[in-house]
Formats: sequence, C-alpha cells, structure tokens
Amino acid sequence: MTLQSLDPRAPWVISTHDLGRRPGSMRRITPVLPAPEDLAVGMIGAPKDADVELDIRLEAVMEGVLVTGTARVPLKGECSRCLDPLTSEIEVDFQELYFYSAEDAGEDDLLLDGELLDLEPVFRDAVVLALPLSPVCGDDCPGLCTECGVKLAEAGPDHRHEQVDARWAALQGLVVDNEDDQEG
Repeated sequence: MTLQSLDPRAPWVISTHDLGRRPGSMRRITPVLPAPEDLAVGMIGAPKDADVELDIRLEAVMEGVLVTGTARVPLKGECSRCLDPLTSEIEVDFQELYFYSAEDAGEDDLLLDGELLDLEPVFRDAVVLALPLSPVCGDDCPGLCTECGVKLAEAGPDHRHEQVDARWAALQGLVVDNEDDQEG
C-alpha cells in the first residue's frame, strides 16, 4: 500500500477528477511525458527526459480507478556482442488498479491520493521488466574476437589466431626444424 502526497504538477501524476466515483465512467488520454531518471538495466535504457508516448484508459470501478495503457519508449544503449552504440524503441502494456481507500486495498496495492494517481511506478515496472538483458544491434551480430577484441564483422573470414594447447605450450620452444635428421 502506497500512501503519499502527490504534486499535481508532476508529469506522471494524473488527475481522475472528471471520472468522479461513478463506476463505468471512462476517459482516454494520450500524453507525451518525459522519461524518468534511471530507467535502465545493464546496457540499455531510456534516455532521461526522452519523449514517452502513452495511450491510457482511465476507468472508474467500485474499488477505485483501473488504469490500462500502452507506452512507446525510445531506448539507447550498446550491443552486448560488439559494444557498438544502438538505439531502438520498445512498446509495453500495463494495467493497475488504484484503490480509493486503504480498507479496500492490500499491502502492496496502490492508492489514489484524493483524485490523483502516480503512474510512474507502474510504468517503470513495465518497462524495466521488458528491457532486454543482452541487447544486440542485430540478430546476426558476430561480436568481438575473444583473442584480440577486433569486431568480427570487420575482421573478415580469414581472421584467425594460432591456438596452442596450454598443456603443450612448454614444449613449443624445444622443436627444432632440422631436415638433415630425416635423411640418414
């Protein structure tokens, strides 16, 4: 249960005033809001203040306000294989019931602050859970050479390294190329 005092001017705080407490009343909004800070996992995330396009339906029900929506979020990061910068976009769906009173809500449920609700925690959870843990610039990205670190996409098909079995490495200096031993 979240009990807080919300700032009505904060970008992710939404007023439900026009819904009243009339079950069945509904309103659709399509705001463009700035991405919150630290919306990232590992190698990819939403740049702070990037435009997040939302399509939200607010619906009054008996216990509170049901918020259902879709968010389109721009992403920036780096490829987990070749480390090149990458940009993309993710679309996430979310749904949450904001309760009118603490008596109706459970311990982890969200509450309305009067007629206001804070959409940021619900949005943040939906985006973070949808972000790829190992983003790639393309499904066919070959990555980096494990020996020298060169990008395999640029190295060419003949890029190789002589590999010596570590168990025999100490003997490598003992080999002498002597053709006279072969003739005798």
